[in-house]
Amino acid sequence: MEHDLDAYGCAVLPGLLSADACAKVAGWYDDPARFRSTVVMARHGFGRGEYRYFAYPLPDPIQALRTALYPALAAVANRWNATLGESVRFPETHQALLDRCHADGQTRPTPLLLRYGPGDYNCLHQDLYGEHVFPLQAAILLSEPGRDFEGGEFVLTEQRPRMQSRAEVVPLRQGDAVVFPVRHRPVRGTRGVYRVNLRHGVSRLRSGRRHTLGIIFHDAR
Repeated sequence: MEHDLDAYGCAVLPGLLSADACAKVAGWYDDPARFRSTVVMARHGFGRGEYRYFAYPLPDPIQALRTALYPALAAVANRWNATLGESVRFPETHQALLDRCHADGQTRPTPLLLRYGPGDYNCLHQDLYGEHVFPLQAAILLSEPGRDFEGGEFVLTEQRPRMQSRAEVVPLRQGDAVVFPVRHRPVRGTRGVYRVNLRHGVSRLRSGRRHTLGIIFHDAR
């Protein structure tokens, strides 16, 4: 994972969730009591489709994913910040990161469930939510390409200084997770290390229905 994040700006964790777990989580979308808010993307110029932010307390599987994924990603995040000359360091446990967020007023949970239908898409964006931003996040595909939907590829773009932007289309199967930067990452060039900005999104769905689980580690103000 670390090699792919350093080399390509993203890493795939294959089969992170089973097919049964994916179906269970996707089914939660129709239970509004689990969520704190719903966003219709077209109303805000974000694209087309919908997503819902989970409410606290998070469902056990969502909490477990946040807790389990965080430590390895924190090690990468701290190494990246050191490489970029940034002073911020992230604690070893996810709860300690949440304590830092909550102490500064970022108290709203950010894990989310996204639903796309035919013609829906997600514009390129960054999930920042406040001053405290953990630099990595994960998205888990809950639907099976070719069976549940067509199109709807995960897209990542890098805006490189004085160069044209680079796009990465990440092929995923049901249950796969993609880990990627929230905002930027270090890249080593011929004159040393420089910062590249990244945005992510989803291409237009041709048919069917696509569900995705987003795991963001910092909370929102």
